[in-house]
Amino acid sequence: MTISIVNPVVSTYIFSAILAVVFLISLRKTKDKTFFSNCLSQELKGFAILIILFSHVCYFLDINQHFLFPLGIMAGVGINLFLFLSGYGLTVTSMAKPLSIGKFYLKRLSKLYIPFWLVLIFFALLDFFILKINYGWPTLVSSFLGWFGHANLYTDINSPFWYFSYIVAYYLIYPLVFMKKAPWVSALIIFGLSYFAINSNPYVLRNVHGLWVSHLYAFPLGMIFAYLFTKFDIFKKFFDRLKKAPMWFYYPLVAGLIYFICYFAYHSGVGESLVLEERISLMVVGAILILFLIKKIDIKFLSITGMFSYEIYLLHWPIMYRYDFLFKYFPAWLAMALYVVVFIGLGWIMQKGIGLFGRKKVK
Repeated sequence: MTISIVNPVVSTYIFSAILAVVFLISLRKTKDKTFFSNCLSQELKGFAILIILFSHVCYFLDINQHFLFPLGIMAGVGINLFLFLSGYGLTVTSMAKPLSIGKFYLKRLSKLYIPFWLVLIFFALLDFFILKINYGWPTLVSSFLGWFGHANLYTDINSPFWYFSYIVAYYLIYPLVFMKKAPWVSALIIFGLSYFAINSNPYVLRNVHGLWVSHLYAFPLGMIFAYLFTKFDIFKKFFDRLKKAPMWFYYPLVAGLIYFICYFAYHSGVGESLVLEERISLMVVGAILILFLIKKIDIKFLSITGMFSYEIYLLHWPIMYRYDFLFKYFPAWLAMALYVVVFIGLGWIMQKGIGLFGRKKVK
């Protein structure tokens, strides 16, 4: 259920201070000098899931929408960042070691579906026996297949799962059109197919059409940038030069990027038009990518959070909304801090459990 937070502004200040301290004590000197390293990708995923988590609390859990403002104003940026990283990661991997269509589906979709099925079954059973909620067999079957045609935060089994359907659609198309020698062509094909399918406004998307439209560009852009970054050293050299630039240039650049991100995160175009909202969101994503690519330190907390970002995405909303066990007993700042720790811990347990099961199955 929604909550009313006492002293939300003060609670936001306290939580922000805690978050800042955690960031500072988790700073480490960068060890992996690889351009767009796995560590950097994990940090970006950690950043993305945190801003999505904060947004859901700020705008949908807090009845007054004051707690975690303005930390929670970039949910759309977080989603676009995840989509960009998905397109980028798949393309880099496929260019290095392409898989057959069957092997791609088996490897990639299993990584999506197995944790998803576990969480879906868990909450469906919990809702049925604890809250006496019966979603009905048609809803359960379509959910099990991975289709979520609406995104009602308060009545759906897990509203953020609309994104699961979105990313699965990309994964289904990807191996059918991917060309190792011309990934940029594959990206254009995927964009064209997506653009036509979504903008034809099919009946099945009637309740999530706006969400799908406003995140149309990020995945194919990730594919294109993977091709450019992999094939042309000029990009790596450019970002290396920025990272090694004199202090009088480097630090104003970092400050400018942070200001740009904050300004356009606030002036996001939300409520004006989906096209404007998407363009501004992608500009912010671009600024975040540049900032992370030129930073000279690792943020260990973000990389740890990023390792479990998928599990946090699957788990966070039903726990906080239907089964909250922290906000009702603790001050909001403490409850939010504890939830971040809890979600990371649950993500670790899920990964270890699935990994252990997989190893036993192989034996």
